[in-house]
Amino acid sequence: MKKWLISIVAFALIIGMTGAFYFSKIEISAQSFKASDEIQTVQSKEQLKAYFEKVKELQKQQNNMALATEESTNTMEAKDTSGSKSGGYSTTNNQVEGVDEGDTVKTNGTHVFSLSENNVVIANVKDPKQMKEETTISFKNDFYPTQLLLSNQTLMVIGQKNVLRTLDAESTQKMNSVMMPMDSMTTVYFYDIANPAKPKLMREIATEGYMNGARLTNNTLYYVTTIYPKFWIMEENADAELRPFTYDSKSDKEAKPMSYDSIAILPSSLEGNYSIISAINVSKPAENEVKTKGYLGGSEQLYMSKDNLYLTSTIYEQNNINAKKMIWNPGEMDTEVFKFALDKTSVKFVASNRLTGTILNQFSMDEHNGYFRAVTTKGNSWGENKVSENNLFILDDKMKTVGSLTGLAKDERIYSARFMGDKAYMVTFKETDPLFVIDVAKPTDPKVLGELKIPGFSNYLHPLDENHLIGFGYETIVDNQSGGKQPVIMTGGMKISLFDVSDFAKPKELDTEIIGDQGTYSPVQYDHHALFEHKEKGLYGFPISIYGKGKEYAEFKQDGALIYEITPENGIVLKGDLLNPENPKQQYENWETSIQRIIYVEDSLYTIAMKEIKSYNLNSFKQLSKMSY
Repeated sequence: MKKWLISIVAFALIIGMTGAFYFSKIEISAQSFKASDEIQTVQSKEQLKAYFEKVKELQKQQNNMALATEESTNTMEAKDTSGSKSGGYSTTNNQVEGVDEGDTVKTNGTHVFSLSENNVVIANVKDPKQMKEETTISFKNDFYPTQLLLSNQTLMVIGQKNVLRTLDAESTQKMNSVMMPMDSMTTVYFYDIANPAKPKLMREIATEGYMNGARLTNNTLYYVTTIYPKFWIMEENADAELRPFTYDSKSDKEAKPMSYDSIAILPSSLEGNYSIISAINVSKPAENEVKTKGYLGGSEQLYMSKDNLYLTSTIYEQNNINAKKMIWNPGEMDTEVFKFALDKTSVKFVASNRLTGTILNQFSMDEHNGYFRAVTTKGNSWGENKVSENNLFILDDKMKTVGSLTGLAKDERIYSARFMGDKAYMVTFKETDPLFVIDVAKPTDPKVLGELKIPGFSNYLHPLDENHLIGFGYETIVDNQSGGKQPVIMTGGMKISLFDVSDFAKPKELDTEIIGDQGTYSPVQYDHHALFEHKEKGLYGFPISIYGKGKEYAEFKQDGALIYEITPENGIVLKGDLLNPENPKQQYENWETSIQRIIYVEDSLYTIAMKEIKSYNLNSFKQLSKMSY
């Protein structure tokens, strides 16, 4: 059980660190991708069907290539700014100020709204010593909430809902005994919480596909879904419906397909999937119109400013493949970035551009003074012929490349990045952690100003002030006893680093804190929303699970949360130890009581778990009360 749990934890961390680096959509194409503003609106069912016929043919070529590779492999084997603001209560740790991100916990200063399985618990925290559960919004088993957003007296609950897509009589006859396909729809429930004890459902809207991301800015909700239509049904039924479905309780009795004129084909796209963007003004959610547009083209990473939305799609190409000589060839992966202009609920495609390499996550992208900036990794750090290298690209408002830096940190890949105004910070890693300081003040001429090499690496970089960064990641261990020619680099305990970048040419690591041993992890290492911040007090905290050295493998010690004061003057100082006592009989975390988020309201701090909330004095960190549900 212990080994299984640690393996799951390690896998989760790998997913968080790599993002879409490994899980990429595949496109085999010899086209030359450049900045493009061409977009084609679908005019008819015949045109949409013709598009998917092209996709099918492309996938056949891909499958044949994969088969040749597999046969060859078998033969070879036989031979051998933060958005968090100080004030009366916490806000979500957002990437862009003024652009709120969906999260599992929200507060309005008097109540805490949190997800608990397929429920939303509303807790009254006006008196931290006597918290009480106002009510619970429960959903049926066909809906699983994943994110919450708050706007004044409107609570938005976003999640996945499974529905049966209705087939017409002719389709049903042609499919004979084939069951009706089950599809997932990203669904938003709008609740009036003027009286938090009695939330009132005002409206339900839904878009077919899985959630990519949700943002709230300028009183407008934007959410993006991705769907792979079942175009294989065309072989059984030439009249199969290939359009995405939407639903609006205000006007619909059941989900219905989007109109053809609301669907467009993004430049250079033959991936066979949709990116669907929906927008609604939430000032009057029961009345205002929902605007939805579907784009044939992938969406993986999402970055949004107040004015523009950027979606990325990984392009995977394999050219000149010699299957007889190849065991496994990852090919070349590049990234297509699509820009959409936002004007209230109006979403308009602007242009796209292809960038060399892949984008790790949303923090690898940024918009500043009309320019889009991004860092990418080209290749991979384990390749023998083409080693990895890292790049920075700067694009103008028309998505034309105006400046770049290429070939940085060869044989390493990006683990974290952060843009702060005229500076970009990037952490790469293979054996040591180089922190790059890059000047991007002049978009046409970016320059590396400094570099710092230290043990370990940071998964997440958080701005402390203009001259200091906090890094959350891992200490690393060099194993020279493994018997190989090269030493093996393994992760050790969780590491917090305080970086001083006031001298751009000579960045420094002012202070560090190592927590636990191998196996120790915190959600903040792969989900920035898990970071607690109180700027006025200089407090930063996070949930954590601590593991120690065992006889054969890492052993669970304890979990809970830690709160640090982090300042340039005093470094990293532990202020609040909210860890559960060690229990030798406890072999792993208790999912019901493991802390997921930490927030504050006035002078009280709250830890939120799946089945309980605890309150503490924000100055002494003494526990005040506990509410179970």
